[in-house]
Amino acid sequence: MTGNREDGLPVEAQQPAADAEWDAGDMGCGDLVFELRMRLHPMQPGAVLKITARDPGAPEDLPAWCRLTGHTLVSSAHPLYWIQRKEG
Repeated sequence: MTGNREDGLPVEAQQPAADAEWDAGDMGCGDLVFELRMRLHPMQPGAVLKITARDPGAPEDLPAWCRLTGHTLVSSAHPLYWIQRKEG
């Protein structure tokens, strides 16, 4: 991802550091959150997973899933999402 945001800052400067990355492609909600759970589980508490999720429902599904599970949606700019694994 390149270019500038509306405030003139480079997009890259706005991306949080990630401990791991996963390209979920066009995976839909049910499969997406199941696989997301499986990928976050072995990660250390506080670690951040960068996800590329192109499914049109992801902007609603991923924040809702984070609220329900206690993980933190650190940042999002569809199709990119950074989720921090919950503590404990």
